[in-house]
Amino acid sequence: MASVNPFNLSDSEEEAERRPNETVDTERSSSDGAPGPPPGNPFSPPADAERPTLLLASNRTSPSGEGISVAAPSAMAGPADTRVSVDVIAAQLLRDQYILTALEFHTELLESGRELPRLRDYFSNPGNFERQSGTPPAKDQVLGPGGPLNRAGSISTLDSLDFARYSDDGNRESDERVAVLEFELRKAKETIQALRANLTQAAESEVPSQERKNFKSSPEIQEPIRPLEKRALNFLVNEYLLKNEYKLSSITFSDENDDQDFELWDDVGLNIPKPPDLLQLYRNCGTSPPSLRDRVDVSVGVNFTDLPGNCITQDPPKKPDLSQQQQTEVVQELEYQISLLNSEKESLAGQIKKLQSEIQTLKRTVSSPPPTIQDLGSQNTSNSSSSSTNNTTTTSSTDPLSVVCSQLPKDNGQYLDIRGVSEPESDLDPPSTHNASQYHSKLKSRPPVQFDQPNRKLSPAFQQALLSFCRMCSDSRLGAEVSRIADSEESVMLMLGRCLPHIVPNVLLAKREELIPLILCTACLHPEPKERDQLLHILFNLIKRPDDEQRQMILTGCVAFARHVGPTRVEAELLPQCWEQINHKYPERRLLVAESCGALAPYLPKEIRSSLVLSMLQQMLAEDKADMVREAVVKSLGIIMGYIDDPDKYSQGFELMLLSLGDPSERVVSAVHQVFIPAFAAWTTELGTLHTALIPSLLARIEKLLMQGEHSLDEHKLHVFLSALQSLIPPLFAVVLQNAPFTSRANLHRDTPAIEVTRFPRPASPLQDVATIIGSREMLSALLLLYDHQLEHEGTTGWDSLLWVVNQLLPQLIEIVGRINVTSSTCVHEFSRFFWRLCRTFGKIFTNTKVKPQFQEILRLSEENVDASTGNGILTKATVPIYATGVLTCYNQEEDRKLLVGFLEDVMTTLSLSHAPLDSLKASFVELGANPVYHELLLTVLWYGVVHTSALVRCTAARMFELLVKGVNETLVAQRVVPALITLSSDPEISVRISTIPAFGTIMETVTQKELLERVKMQLASFLEDPQYQDQHSLHMEIIRTFGRVGPNAEPRFRDEFVLPHLHKLALANNSQAVESKRSDIATQLFEAYSALSCCFISEEVMVNHFLPGLRCLRTDMEQLSPEHEVILSSMIKECEIKVENRAMADAQGSMSIASSLVGEDAKTKFLSKMGQLTTSGAMLANVFQRKK
Repeated sequence: MASVNPFNLSDSEEEAERRPNETVDTERSSSDGAPGPPPGNPFSPPADAERPTLLLASNRTSPSGEGISVAAPSAMAGPADTRVSVDVIAAQLLRDQYILTALEFHTELLESGRELPRLRDYFSNPGNFERQSGTPPAKDQVLGPGGPLNRAGSISTLDSLDFARYSDDGNRESDERVAVLEFELRKAKETIQALRANLTQAAESEVPSQERKNFKSSPEIQEPIRPLEKRALNFLVNEYLLKNEYKLSSITFSDENDDQDFELWDDVGLNIPKPPDLLQLYRNCGTSPPSLRDRVDVSVGVNFTDLPGNCITQDPPKKPDLSQQQQTEVVQELEYQISLLNSEKESLAGQIKKLQSEIQTLKRTVSSPPPTIQDLGSQNTSNSSSSSTNNTTTTSSTDPLSVVCSQLPKDNGQYLDIRGVSEPESDLDPPSTHNASQYHSKLKSRPPVQFDQPNRKLSPAFQQALLSFCRMCSDSRLGAEVSRIADSEESVMLMLGRCLPHIVPNVLLAKREELIPLILCTACLHPEPKERDQLLHILFNLIKRPDDEQRQMILTGCVAFARHVGPTRVEAELLPQCWEQINHKYPERRLLVAESCGALAPYLPKEIRSSLVLSMLQQMLAEDKADMVREAVVKSLGIIMGYIDDPDKYSQGFELMLLSLGDPSERVVSAVHQVFIPAFAAWTTELGTLHTALIPSLLARIEKLLMQGEHSLDEHKLHVFLSALQSLIPPLFAVVLQNAPFTSRANLHRDTPAIEVTRFPRPASPLQDVATIIGSREMLSALLLLYDHQLEHEGTTGWDSLLWVVNQLLPQLIEIVGRINVTSSTCVHEFSRFFWRLCRTFGKIFTNTKVKPQFQEILRLSEENVDASTGNGILTKATVPIYATGVLTCYNQEEDRKLLVGFLEDVMTTLSLSHAPLDSLKASFVELGANPVYHELLLTVLWYGVVHTSALVRCTAARMFELLVKGVNETLVAQRVVPALITLSSDPEISVRISTIPAFGTIMETVTQKELLERVKMQLASFLEDPQYQDQHSLHMEIIRTFGRVGPNAEPRFRDEFVLPHLHKLALANNSQAVESKRSDIATQLFEAYSALSCCFISEEVMVNHFLPGLRCLRTDMEQLSPEHEVILSSMIKECEIKVENRAMADAQGSMSIASSLVGEDAKTKFLSKMGQLTTSGAMLANVFQRKK
């Protein structure tokens, strides 16, 4: 390493040119006149050397009085443009012992950034300031060897000296005491450090010669590090950390080495030259070092012979001049530097040529036709090089690699074989143009390696939608960096250059995902399997609990790694990492495993894909307790199903579907419908088992469930199977289109009309979109045109898939529907939605020509088809509500609404005239009434019943109003419902009037308009108070039943003023009922009503006047009719009496508390007024609380 020659420094370029060959020795022996220790012992002053001393301000004249006078004219005698160098001035000051002036000069040079080596070395050598004890000088004595002052070891010693005796200006000397003390203190500390280091070095030099010989003879045995070497290396390491912004690491390193001062190199050791920094050492470590030169350890001083002769008076040298030796060393150092620069120049020239060749390769690639994945690594390297050359960031949209990789999973790119790419040792040097072109030709000549592509026929759109559930990100800068893994050692350096600027500021702030590109590149290119395994282990354990974005980044990196290294290494290196994390305690890590299994599916060998990975996911689905992990498992299973091609795995896939559908978590079940079932259906479509195995299996399970649960049906399991069938409707329709006779005639034309937005139901996910399954919306539009034309004009002859739907699926479904319990609203709703989605998917023509006729064939609307005695008529089954709500509501045009209204009217009429149960009609009204769109339609149907000639139909209509009132807005209730009920309440038939009572009660329960409530109240009062109804047992029963149902939810005023008083009257009248059966019926209904109303808050007045008397009357009946009810009634009466007594006591206590509070307030006021009259004396305040004696 070249050393600095301090005597070649000058203040101007002219001085440097005037004296190009002037060199001055910086390593002198003490015999040259410069004060300093001899080479043998740098800490012992020689006997014949002059002792330098610290001169105070009064001693700043030359000892001879002529030094400066001679120098100044000599300096001015030269040419006008000649300047005296700062080194000459420094040497003159040191020679004449102007120590403090030299120190100030040295400080000013440091502040201006022009450190002078002569002054630096002089003041950093404690040996120059060692002195012997002396006495103050006489009057005529010049300050000489020995020094005028004793060295001040402490501030007390310094203060004890009388500086005024040795100075003409005592005040000036006292002002400099602090500076002197600080200087001596610093130098004392430096001397202590240097002595410690020198003693350590001296002790280390005592290494036995035999041991040193062993070290030299055995290169593999490393000599133990010495303390001096350790301190030097510590200083260089700390300096490297600071220069490269590793501030926290530097602080930690300094704390661990608290015995060393990292701000000053001289703390390492005495007279130890500072080596270059670590970066320079690293760059020069591969080159041959210069020839070793003999060096001597000398003290630092002034070589007066090097000063110009006209400046100072030269003393004859006592020892030979060493300047010739110094010049030889400088020349050798310069030659060494020249060789380094030449080698660096050649390296840069080679890199420039290489980059130019890569740019040409890129240009040829861009100008050529769209590339196939033939030279994946070469394109990637070229893009990276181009990005570095132009100082721009190449985005994924302009990168040829990203364009090709977007066509996943048909990625036929070659992957890296490390042994095939490894270069010989000689290629580690910077490559020439020939080597670069040879390297690229070698990459291009490698045969492309295919990934294991499954034998599948998925459309690209479906495949792309399936892979979208991997949730990898490449739209960000970091995502693009992760996706574009380098494929050679040169590209690794380029990537390091791109990523390191982002890593340094972020890695300490837990932004560890910035490390992913580096880890992946190294793992991709490292030749040692053990190291690669360690790097991948670091990748999967990089973040303790990775969040969603971090997991996506790791997945993107894993996919990029897999795309480059090929299926064999993915199986051998990545899958073991997944297997290790499968039971990790953190769910985020297990979630990463589940997601990576799906993301890596396209890049695995097909045997591993359908065996090991499938087993891993099945185990996680069955055992993992975290919902989000099982959700990711289901999505990954769906992706696996998109690539599996082993028919033997069908049964395992079916069991996985049922297992995941039965998961208790809604998010897991949602993932099954969104990803797994569409992917599994796509596979069964290719196998030809969708309509021959999968759908029939689900139907068989539904039938078995209905047979086993005739009395207690497991509605949850029914929902699971039916929802799975519903998710299979889009792929089933796609099968019908793809196997149609017209499929070969489907062509894409520009005039193909767009598909209506409402043509298909909204899909649960893109994988359930028929357009995605077919391949494109244009193709689907063309097929739909031919589909409708075929159904309308040409029929279904030869259309096996559609014939299976019409002749086998629909009849079996209608048969299952007929076996459902019509009172189960959940089952009715599930099957209604299924048929609605089936009809909407297959279209209006299919619904009108294939579905409706089959239902109408079964639902022959005549009284003969309803067997009231056996109750097995088809109109009483769930077929009616499912047909009405699932088929007739698919399309909402005028003719469709008319058909629905006519069907409901016919059903109402038929059921009423045949005295059949109304459950099927009620189920239809409940299902349709949930949608406000059908309220007007239902009111139209009911008005048909209101004006019907048959009293049975009018009774049915009146009872249907009760179901409709709860969901209809109050405006419709006031305009349509109440008028109809008022009309029916005046019907000639008493049964019709009685049938309106439940509807009136429901209005009292739900409506808030006072006018409506008053009208209803008046109508109910007429039923209770009109003498013609006094003996109407059924009317009384209906009113009591209605009061018990709506009383707890009705308005409190209506309950207190109307319901409870009339119940009291009915209970009192029932005591005198002569017919025991009627008395028992009324008593039973009253008991139910009072039990429901006992939970309400009842005022004391109503409790005493109506509720308790009514209960006592009822108890009188129950004592004779039902003793067990009488016990309960007695308990209720006792509780009510206790409530009344407690309220009375509470009222009394409340009045007393009010009076006592008034008295308390009065006493408080008097006490405070008394306190206010007292003075602030503490004694008087204390006397207030003393007892009187």
